[in-house]
Amino acid sequence: MSFGKQWCALAFLTVLLISFTVVADEEVEEVVMLEEVVVTAQKREQRSFDVPLSISTLQGEKSDALRSSGMDVRFLSNRTPSLQMESSFGRVFPRFYIRGLGNTDFDLNASQPVSVLYDGIVLENALLKGFPAFDLDRIEVLRGPQGTLFGRNTPAGAVKFESARPTQTSEGYGRLSYGRFNSSNFEGAWSGPVVPSVLAARLSLLVQQRGDWIDNEHTGEENALGGHRDIAGRLQFLWTPTPELEAWVKLHARDLDGTARLFRANTLSEGQGDLVSDFDRERIAHDGRNEQTLSTQGLAAEVRYDIGDFQLVSLTGLERLTTFSRGDIDGGYGAAFSLPSGPGVIPFPSETASGIPALRQFSQELRLVSTGRYRFAYQFGLYYFREFVEMEDFNYNTFAEGAQDGKVRQEQLAIARAAFAAMTLRLVEDLELGAGIRLSNDTKDYTAWRIEAPAVTEAGAIGPIHETPEATVLSGDLSLRYKIAPSVQTYVRAARGFRAPSIQGRLLFGDEVTVADTETILSVEGGTKLRLLGQRLHLDLAAFQYFMQDQQLTAVGGETNFNRLVNAESTIGRGVEAELVVAPTTALAVTAGLSYNQTRIDDPNLAIQGCGAPCAVLDPPGAADGTFSIDGNGLPQAPRWIADVTLRYAVDLPAGMRLIASTDWAYRSRVRFFLYDSVEYADDSLLEGGLRLACLLPYGNTEVAIIGRNILNDTSPTGGIDFNNLTSFVNEPQFWGLEVVRRF
Repeated sequence: MSFGKQWCALAFLTVLLISFTVVADEEVEEVVMLEEVVVTAQKREQRSFDVPLSISTLQGEKSDALRSSGMDVRFLSNRTPSLQMESSFGRVFPRFYIRGLGNTDFDLNASQPVSVLYDGIVLENALLKGFPAFDLDRIEVLRGPQGTLFGRNTPAGAVKFESARPTQTSEGYGRLSYGRFNSSNFEGAWSGPVVPSVLAARLSLLVQQRGDWIDNEHTGEENALGGHRDIAGRLQFLWTPTPELEAWVKLHARDLDGTARLFRANTLSEGQGDLVSDFDRERIAHDGRNEQTLSTQGLAAEVRYDIGDFQLVSLTGLERLTTFSRGDIDGGYGAAFSLPSGPGVIPFPSETASGIPALRQFSQELRLVSTGRYRFAYQFGLYYFREFVEMEDFNYNTFAEGAQDGKVRQEQLAIARAAFAAMTLRLVEDLELGAGIRLSNDTKDYTAWRIEAPAVTEAGAIGPIHETPEATVLSGDLSLRYKIAPSVQTYVRAARGFRAPSIQGRLLFGDEVTVADTETILSVEGGTKLRLLGQRLHLDLAAFQYFMQDQQLTAVGGETNFNRLVNAESTIGRGVEAELVVAPTTALAVTAGLSYNQTRIDDPNLAIQGCGAPCAVLDPPGAADGTFSIDGNGLPQAPRWIADVTLRYAVDLPAGMRLIASTDWAYRSRVRFFLYDSVEYADDSLLEGGLRLACLLPYGNTEVAIIGRNILNDTSPTGGIDFNNLTSFVNEPQFWGLEVVRRF
């Protein structure tokens, strides 16, 4: 589909719907009205309808159903237009992609172009981004550059998790489920007054546990791998001593102990591009150790003070993290030179680990915000961010009972400073101008040492290697929003964003540290938001095109277990997005989303290594031997089509009971796992469905439900390892369970 045709189709559909609104909107009998979601995408409370931005929200029953199996934050993948997620680390290292822009890098120092914020605090390291989603008010997905208000590392967009806040009325809930694989999940919260009208508190707890369910055929051990125990908690206080002052404090923590990502050797069919015919989720053959631990603690504090027509806002965040993850990277046992080995050909063993002994992050934001009661609304802000992280990488000799055989140490101090301003001006009654600007300075002080080299490399210690990249960048946005009718708004938006320089130091099997320069993006977007049929139908439409310069890309794998950062001269993306919510009756509600994204790398001189495994690379050879040109390729993990739909139907039963049935489905089209295109390292499609059948008992406080996730048992590879054999990892298995919910 050409981009011109996308714009024409969107414009045609918009005109039809506007016409339909004007003629029919007043004539439809009101049956039920959909709630207009209030968001903070522009750091002030606004109706989603009034925000000139492509934005999705997830909350309530839909969010609860998607999380019901105990899945980590990857439950969001493909559940809103243009959002894709995957992980080669399992539960602790989610990688986000919006409009095709993301980062496949698995290094602990990897940066992502999608920012994740929890209660307004940016979670910079990818391991912090995996903090569980529970007891939330809503999740917001902001598509497109967010360079004004959120700054660095948001050229693709941002995902915002907003906790349910303390209340002055006593309330709470408990949600307990048990299901397949001996899985048990508990989520609960209590909120209420500590000092009436002055101090309120909220305590939230999440406990997720799954038993080991995968047999290790190499050792003969049944139920050896696949389990986890994940605990997270949050304690909040809201202090309102006077009408002018509000102070909010949050303490949160997480502790995880479980299985790292399971790699499966030679599970991709050579020359065919799908899983081998005898693939079995519940069996694996490993001779290396597998373990994963993670511990995080944090504090957030927000103070709001009203000064006449202004409000002064202070937002402070502290985060700490330690983690260690070890896995059998070759995905099998033995090696071709030391039989027996398998499954299939294992050229050499690979068992590695990565850990963070210490991560400390501090952020501080100060904003002066106008009340927004007049035609001109504005906010000014200052921002400071500091992160210090120690990282370690290890190699192990599987043939020597897993003895350590290589160690690399990295340290990085990252500091970011910014000043920003944003404003909206109502030019005439129905036309609003928005503008924003941000000046950012980003510095990094990085050092790496190879303390011990793996014996097979015949290398020695190296370092210290020192890098100090710095960037000062201007970003911002400009928008026009026009109210065609009370229920129809349209907008255009241009935005500029950037990602700060990145550093990669995989020195176990290489001798160099690579640095990627700053990437910048210019995005142009147009959209229409409609509220039809007496607020029973919400429809949001958007079309966009972006131009990226010096995009940071990660050349993962190749003939050795090594990553290299490169900059692509230019990248182009374009697409359309649509979201629909409709409630035709009081009993039935339907939500649906659809997106089309097309990306292209434009750099005739950019060539990278192909796979070390026996795969068929489809790209033309590069100038250097063993390399392939990726000019004209789309981006990895960037499906052209993403679609989702949810249906909910409720019916009253005798004796005051109520039956609520819901189903949800998510689809994505073909994705490639790496920058190069190959037959094997790709997946044609993924279709996952969920089901929830609930009975609400009399008085509405207790609910009993049957839950199912991936009910058709779609089994698809979601990523691969390409330097050794045709290794893959796959999506979550089918899950069935029983859930009980009690509200009070």
